[in-house]
Amino acid sequence: MQFEADISYAGLNQLLVPLFDSFDVLDPVHRDALQVAVGIGGGPSPDRLLTSTAVLLLLRETAARTPLLLIVDDLPWLDRATNAVLGFVARRLVGSRIGFLAASREGSESFFETSGLTEYRVQPLDARASAQLLAHTHPDVSPAVRRRVAAEARGNPLALVELPAALTGEQRTALAAVPAVLPLGERLQALYASRVAALPERVRELLLIAALDGTGDLAVIGAAGGVRGVVDELGPAERERLVSISGLTRRLSFRHPLIGSAVVEEATTAARRRAHQALADVLTDQPERRAWHLGEAASGPDEEVAALLEQTARHRIRRGDALGAVAALTRAAGLSPEPADESRRLAEAAYIGADAGGELEDASRLLAGARLVHPTGQDSLHAAAASAFLLINRDGDIDTAHRLLVGAIEAGDHGYDASDSALGEALHTLVLLCSYSGDPKMWEPLFRAADRLTPEVPDLLWVTIRTFADPARAGAEALPRLGALLAGIESKSDPARVMRIGTASLYPDRLADVRDASRRVVEQGRAGAAPVRRHLGALMDLCLDYYHSGRWDTAVELAQEGLVLCAEHDYRFFTWYFHYAQALLAAARGDAETSAALTEEIVRWSAPHGAQGAGYFACHARALAAIGSGDFEAAFRHASTLSRPGTLAPYVPHAMWGAMDLVEAAVRTGRDAEAAAHVAAMRESAMAELSPRLELLVRGSEALITNGDAALAAFERALSLPGPERWPFDVARVRLFHGERLRRERATTEAREHLSRAREAFEQLGAAPWAARAAAELRASGQAAPAAATAGPVSLTAQELQIATLAATGLTNKQIAERMFLSHRTVSTHLYQIFPKLGITSRAALRDALADLDTDGGH
Repeated sequence: MQFEADISYAGLNQLLVPLFDSFDVLDPVHRDALQVAVGIGGGPSPDRLLTSTAVLLLLRETAARTPLLLIVDDLPWLDRATNAVLGFVARRLVGSRIGFLAASREGSESFFETSGLTEYRVQPLDARASAQLLAHTHPDVSPAVRRRVAAEARGNPLALVELPAALTGEQRTALAAVPAVLPLGERLQALYASRVAALPERVRELLLIAALDGTGDLAVIGAAGGVRGVVDELGPAERERLVSISGLTRRLSFRHPLIGSAVVEEATTAARRRAHQALADVLTDQPERRAWHLGEAASGPDEEVAALLEQTARHRIRRGDALGAVAALTRAAGLSPEPADESRRLAEAAYIGADAGGELEDASRLLAGARLVHPTGQDSLHAAAASAFLLINRDGDIDTAHRLLVGAIEAGDHGYDASDSALGEALHTLVLLCSYSGDPKMWEPLFRAADRLTPEVPDLLWVTIRTFADPARAGAEALPRLGALLAGIESKSDPARVMRIGTASLYPDRLADVRDASRRVVEQGRAGAAPVRRHLGALMDLCLDYYHSGRWDTAVELAQEGLVLCAEHDYRFFTWYFHYAQALLAAARGDAETSAALTEEIVRWSAPHGAQGAGYFACHARALAAIGSGDFEAAFRHASTLSRPGTLAPYVPHAMWGAMDLVEAAVRTGRDAEAAAHVAAMRESAMAELSPRLELLVRGSEALITNGDAALAAFERALSLPGPERWPFDVARVRLFHGERLRRERATTEAREHLSRAREAFEQLGAAPWAARAAAELRASGQAAPAAATAGPVSLTAQELQIATLAATGLTNKQIAERMFLSHRTVSTHLYQIFPKLGITSRAALRDALADLDTDGGH
């Protein structure tokens, strides 16, 4: 124990207590010497060598009966005499049944001599292990607070366990309530407090300024502390190894963040306020930092400081620092003299927290606080928008959220000023709610509000309304303005703007132009530097971008990342979007079972929540899966649910994506009239003007319903559109149609060229059903199987073979996963890879393929 460090052999006394009754195994000389040393015998102080030898003999005698492990924690706290004895013993344990394990904090001074002994430096826990430990020991702490604790703890297990325990109940669930410097529990305080308390008062004052400043800038610390030679003044702290000072960068850093916490913990409230005020006085050229320190220095309501903090929040949200903005607005609310201002600021903090911050519990608490302070302020735009997000991510429905937000917009005192930021946020939120609903009538209040904006509708909102609401009719006119927005996206650092431009780019197929900016937001999100909601939005855009551009494996990985984020931050609503991406990819790769399970999950969730828009996405994936399985009757049924034959459903943009599926299914099931009517609707729409890919779908569908030489010419026109490499799956499908038609027209040579190119594209993508269909057409044209398929025996890994064998018996992916202790998605991924290797497209063909594999000697 630390307070016994000056008592000789105090540590040895603690160590040998369990063996006191065994001292009689020693000869009288060693027994008496040891008893005197540990304080249970009388006589003159024994010789150090005699005592050390007695301890070694006692341990060896005991180890002859049972193995021993000596464990000593915090060597620096042991007295000098005990350290000497343990050093003597530790070097003489070779060949014995005695182990020795001692721990010492890095940088701590100790009397223990380590030379000749094996040392192991215990590394800090990595980010994943830290997160697991926090989740296990403090499951009630919100994810954002856990991340904050992990950043402060730097992998120190004791800190990870103790820091959350020092927080209040409110602080454990709401990041905005957590202080800038985390409080320490008793055990952590004991580690550092005594070292801090022993420093001169002037040094402690400078360390307090450094801890509250957070940058380590010696110029700022010296100016705030009113000293010139700040490095010299901090010498005692540097010698105690509490801080390190770089002469090159002129910066101070605490050896561990918890030392800074201990400094703050030791200071009085008055001393902290004085330090904050001193920092505010010298940071006149840094308004954000100055505002924050003024807020912390304030002892009561102060509207001037509250307004400065509100401005700080605006700057932070533009940089993508949602949680920083929430913290600034929360502090501003606390300093607001008027209840209406306090309520307004809390409501805005709640909206930012719900929309971008990833902390729905925190947002709910802030919103409740806003209503408690000023009940009549509950209809404010920020409060309504926050409520809408909370509703759809809990047990509410789209219709209720929509009515709530429309009511707040129409009752607001904003005068439809286009520059009103709260109104702009509310309208962008309403765009999403209208889209999720799938109901054309939901868009009408948005259009009315947009028409009333003065002096004019902001470009981004104007473009988004036209390209996201009903692009098949209104999207083309927005393309020039969309191009201008995309041209400037690289210079835009605001993740919210990046996400909204991505939304506007979805149906005109311009996501590739947002790709770099979206990847940057994802990288920032992974590093904790971008809001979670923006991270999710960028992942959504990239999933669909990579699906269309043929980067399917990456799309699968990003969809899984999105689902993990949704689960961690309770964004239940957005789960369906990533399930759709997975279902679409599973359908394209021929795993109809997985695709069906995922779309069933989407439909089961969306129906009670009034999210028919999500249901339409499920229809698209279901139609594609049915085509891949050769069930064109089911494909026609699902595609017709997405959009009735003969019309592109208004305000259902996904109807454009499923249009060629409907035409193909109609042709294959003998519904020529429905196919022709749908192609006519596609021609009459703005589809072909929106993007080359959508024009490809229109031209390919036209060719499908055309006969004779005119059909072949139509296919040629479709395949001559620019940039075919950008849409490999769609181009390969049209090429397959062309090859099939050429073969039926007996143009065998030309058919083989198109079918071979289609098969190669499908195989590269992993689109097994379509690859098999192209291969079958090639065989029908008289072309032998490709050399790559017959060059040698098929090779499956041991795990692939086991999965294939189980699947051939009729087991589902879930049942296989349970038997093999894998996830069902892992099983699905393996089957994607197995089908092309075996040259099959369905589970029904597995048994015969495996039998052929055995015959050929493949494994």
